[in-house]
Amino acid sequence: MPSSTILSDRPDLTDEKRRVRRGETRRSEVAAVAKRIFIERGYHQTTMQAIAEEAGASKETLYRHFGNKEGLFAEIVREKSTQIATSMDEDFTLHASPEDVLTRVGYALLKTLSCSDVLSFYGWVIAETPRAPELGRIFYEVGPAILRGKLRDYLERMTAQKVLSCADPVLATKLFLGAIVADVHLRALTLGMKEGMEEAEIHEQVDAAVAMFLARYRAPA
Repeated sequence: MPSSTILSDRPDLTDEKRRVRRGETRRSEVAAVAKRIFIERGYHQTTMQAIAEEAGASKETLYRHFGNKEGLFAEIVREKSTQIATSMDEDFTLHASPEDVLTRVGYALLKTLSCSDVLSFYGWVIAETPRAPELGRIFYEVGPAILRGKLRDYLERMTAQKVLSCADPVLATKLFLGAIVADVHLRALTLGMKEGMEEAEIHEQVDAAVAMFLARYRAPA
Protein backbone atom coordinates (compact mmCIF):
# COMPACT_ATOMS: atom_id res chain seq x y z
CA MET A 1 0.00 0.00 0.00
CA PRO A 2 1.45 3.46 -0.85
CA SER A 3 2.76 5.42 2.07
CA SER A 4 0.46 8.33 1.21
CA THR A 5 -2.54 6.06 1.69
CA ILE A 6 -1.25 4.86 5.05
CA LEU A 7 -0.72 8.43 6.20
CA SER A 8 -4.16 9.50 5.03
CA ASP A 9 -5.75 6.72 7.10
CA ARG A 10 -4.19 7.94 10.34
CA PRO A 11 -6.44 10.05 12.53
CA ASP A 12 -5.54 13.72 12.71
CA LEU A 13 -4.81 14.41 16.37
CA THR A 14 -4.32 18.16 15.96
CA ASP A 15 -7.93 19.08 16.76
CA GLU A 16 -8.00 16.70 19.72
CA LYS A 17 -4.81 18.21 21.14
CA ARG A 18 -6.25 21.69 20.75
CA ARG A 19 -9.41 20.67 22.55
CA VAL A 20 -7.38 19.18 25.41
CA ARG A 21 -5.28 22.33 25.71
CA ARG A 22 -8.37 24.53 25.66
CA GLY A 23 -9.96 22.33 28.31
CA GLU A 24 -6.88 22.57 30.55
CA THR A 25 -6.72 26.34 30.11
CA ARG A 26 -10.40 26.69 30.93
CA ARG A 27 -9.99 24.49 33.99
CA SER A 28 -7.18 26.73 35.28
CA GLU A 29 -9.22 29.87 34.61
CA VAL A 30 -12.20 28.54 36.55
CA ALA A 31 -9.97 27.46 39.45
CA ALA A 32 -8.45 30.97 39.62
CA VAL A 33 -11.92 32.54 39.77
CA ALA A 34 -13.01 30.03 42.41
CA LYS A 35 -9.99 30.79 44.60
CA ARG A 36 -10.79 34.50 44.56
CA ILE A 37 -14.45 33.90 45.44
CA PHE A 38 -13.59 31.42 48.20
CA ILE A 39 -11.31 34.01 49.80
CA GLU A 40 -13.80 36.87 49.37
CA ARG A 41 -16.93 35.07 50.59
CA GLY A 42 -15.74 32.13 52.63
CA TYR A 43 -16.08 28.46 51.84
CA HIS A 44 -19.63 27.86 53.06
CA GLN A 45 -20.99 31.06 51.50
CA THR A 46 -19.54 30.17 48.10
CA THR A 47 -21.71 28.10 45.77
CA MET A 48 -20.92 26.34 42.53
CA GLN A 49 -23.58 28.52 40.91
CA ALA A 50 -21.79 31.69 42.03
CA ILE A 51 -18.47 30.42 40.70
CA ALA A 52 -20.04 29.40 37.41
CA GLU A 53 -21.62 32.82 36.93
CA GLU A 54 -18.42 34.68 37.78
CA ALA A 55 -16.35 32.44 35.51
CA GLY A 56 -18.84 32.64 32.64
CA ALA A 57 -19.33 28.87 32.69
CA SER A 58 -22.19 26.50 33.36
CA LYS A 59 -22.59 24.50 36.54
CA GLU A 60 -22.44 21.38 34.40
CA THR A 61 -18.97 22.43 33.22
CA LEU A 62 -17.79 22.87 36.81
CA TYR A 63 -19.15 19.50 37.88
CA ARG A 64 -17.62 17.83 34.84
CA HIS A 65 -14.18 19.26 35.59
CA PHE A 66 -14.14 19.08 39.40
CA GLY A 67 -16.93 16.78 40.59
CA ASN A 68 -18.13 19.02 43.43
CA LYS A 69 -17.12 22.00 45.58
CA GLU A 70 -14.67 19.92 47.61
CA GLY A 71 -13.08 18.73 44.39
CA LEU A 72 -12.75 22.30 43.16
CA PHE A 73 -11.12 23.41 46.41
CA ALA A 74 -8.79 20.42 46.28
CA GLU A 75 -7.78 21.43 42.76
CA ILE A 76 -6.82 24.90 44.00
CA VAL A 77 -4.73 23.47 46.84
CA ARG A 78 -3.17 20.93 44.52
CA GLU A 79 -2.17 23.69 42.13
CA LYS A 80 -0.41 25.49 44.97
CA SER A 81 1.26 22.28 46.07
CA THR A 82 2.70 21.68 42.61
CA GLN A 83 4.77 24.83 43.01
CA ILE A 84 7.09 22.77 45.20
CA ALA A 85 6.16 19.23 44.15
CA THR A 86 8.48 19.10 41.12
CA SER A 87 11.52 20.23 43.04
CA MET A 88 10.61 17.87 45.85
CA ASP A 89 10.55 14.88 43.47
CA GLU A 90 13.91 15.82 42.01
CA ASP A 91 15.52 16.39 45.37
CA PHE A 92 14.36 13.13 46.89
CA THR A 93 15.79 11.10 44.01
CA LEU A 94 19.19 12.77 43.93
CA HIS A 95 22.17 10.69 44.97
CA ALA A 96 23.41 13.55 47.10
CA SER A 97 24.23 13.94 50.76
CA PRO A 98 21.37 14.44 53.22
CA GLU A 99 22.73 17.91 53.84
CA ASP A 100 22.26 18.81 50.16
CA VAL A 101 18.86 17.15 49.85
CA LEU A 102 17.43 18.62 53.05
CA THR A 103 18.75 22.06 52.17
CA ARG A 104 17.13 21.93 48.74
CA VAL A 105 13.84 20.68 50.16
CA GLY A 106 13.82 23.18 53.02
CA TYR A 107 14.64 26.09 50.74
CA ALA A 108 12.00 25.15 48.14
CA LEU A 109 9.36 24.81 50.84
CA LEU A 110 10.16 28.03 52.67
CA LYS A 111 10.60 29.99 49.45
CA THR A 112 7.17 28.86 48.26
CA LEU A 113 5.54 29.68 51.59
CA SER A 114 7.07 33.15 51.36
CA CYS A 115 5.20 33.98 48.15
CA SER A 116 2.52 36.56 48.92
CA ASP A 117 -0.28 34.71 47.11
CA VAL A 118 0.57 31.45 48.86
CA LEU A 119 0.73 33.21 52.23
CA SER A 120 -2.64 34.82 51.61
CA PHE A 121 -4.21 31.50 50.65
CA TYR A 122 -2.54 29.70 53.56
CA GLY A 123 -3.79 32.31 56.03
CA TRP A 124 -7.29 32.03 54.60
CA VAL A 125 -7.31 28.24 55.02
CA ILE A 126 -6.22 28.62 58.65
CA ALA A 127 -8.95 31.20 59.30
CA GLU A 128 -11.69 29.18 57.59
CA THR A 129 -10.88 25.72 58.93
CA PRO A 130 -12.63 26.16 62.33
CA ARG A 131 -15.86 26.95 60.44
CA ALA A 132 -15.26 24.40 57.68
CA PRO A 133 -13.10 21.51 58.97
CA GLU A 134 -13.22 19.80 55.57
CA LEU A 135 -10.98 22.58 54.24
CA GLY A 136 -8.20 21.64 56.63
CA ARG A 137 -8.58 17.97 55.76
CA ILE A 138 -8.39 18.58 52.01
CA PHE A 139 -5.49 21.01 52.38
CA TYR A 140 -3.55 18.54 54.50
CA GLU A 141 -4.22 15.50 52.31
CA VAL A 142 -3.17 17.05 48.99
CA GLY A 143 -0.35 19.17 50.39
CA PRO A 144 1.51 18.59 53.66
CA ALA A 145 0.67 14.88 53.90
CA ILE A 146 2.30 14.17 50.52
CA LEU A 147 5.44 16.08 51.41
CA ARG A 148 5.67 14.39 54.79
CA GLY A 149 5.33 10.98 53.18
CA LYS A 150 8.11 11.67 50.69
CA LEU A 151 10.45 12.99 53.35
CA ARG A 152 9.70 10.06 55.66
CA ASP A 153 10.47 7.58 52.88
CA TYR A 154 13.73 9.39 52.09
CA LEU A 155 14.83 9.32 55.75
CA GLU A 156 14.01 5.62 55.91
CA ARG A 157 16.20 4.96 52.85
CA MET A 158 19.08 6.98 54.24
CA THR A 159 18.78 5.14 57.56
CA ALA A 160 18.80 1.77 55.78
CA GLN A 161 21.99 2.88 54.00
CA LYS A 162 23.46 3.89 57.38
CA VAL A 163 23.91 7.48 56.27
CA LEU A 164 21.36 8.68 58.83
CA SER A 165 20.19 7.15 62.07
CA CYS A 166 16.45 7.84 62.33
CA ALA A 167 14.95 5.20 64.59
CA ASP A 168 11.60 6.96 64.20
CA PRO A 169 11.44 8.50 60.69
CA VAL A 170 7.95 9.88 61.34
CA LEU A 171 9.15 11.87 64.33
CA ALA A 172 12.28 12.97 62.47
CA THR A 173 10.09 14.21 59.60
CA LYS A 174 7.91 16.22 61.97
CA LEU A 175 10.94 17.80 63.61
CA PHE A 176 12.58 18.85 60.36
CA LEU A 177 9.46 20.28 58.74
CA GLY A 178 8.53 21.97 62.01
CA ALA A 179 11.91 23.69 62.14
CA ILE A 180 11.33 24.95 58.60
CA VAL A 181 7.73 26.16 58.71
CA ALA A 182 6.83 26.77 62.38
CA ASP A 183 7.70 30.47 62.37
CA VAL A 184 5.85 31.15 59.12
CA HIS A 185 2.84 29.24 60.42
CA LEU A 186 2.84 31.15 63.73
CA ARG A 187 3.09 34.54 62.05
CA ALA A 188 0.37 33.67 59.54
CA LEU A 189 -1.85 32.43 62.36
CA THR A 190 -1.39 35.32 64.77
CA LEU A 191 -0.32 38.30 62.68
CA GLY A 192 -2.00 37.65 59.36
CA MET A 193 1.41 37.90 57.71
CA LYS A 194 1.14 39.17 54.14
CA GLU A 195 4.79 39.51 53.22
CA GLY A 196 7.19 36.58 53.04
CA MET A 197 10.74 36.20 54.27
CA GLU A 198 13.76 37.85 52.71
CA GLU A 199 16.14 35.62 50.76
CA ALA A 200 18.92 35.93 53.34
CA GLU A 201 16.53 35.03 56.16
CA ILE A 202 15.33 31.94 54.27
CA HIS A 203 18.87 30.68 53.75
CA GLU A 204 19.80 31.38 57.36
CA GLN A 205 16.80 29.51 58.75
CA VAL A 206 17.16 26.53 56.40
CA ASP A 207 20.90 26.17 57.06
CA ALA A 208 20.30 26.26 60.81
CA ALA A 209 17.46 23.72 60.60
CA VAL A 210 19.56 21.32 58.51
CA ALA A 211 22.57 21.64 60.83
CA MET A 212 20.39 21.02 63.89
CA PHE A 213 18.73 18.01 62.25
CA LEU A 214 22.01 16.40 61.18
CA ALA A 215 23.55 16.97 64.60
CA ARG A 216 20.79 14.76 65.96
CA TYR A 217 20.35 12.21 63.17
CA ARG A 218 23.61 11.78 61.28
CA ALA A 219 24.81 8.20 61.58
CA PRO A 220 27.97 7.67 63.64
CA ALA A 221 31.09 7.44 61.51
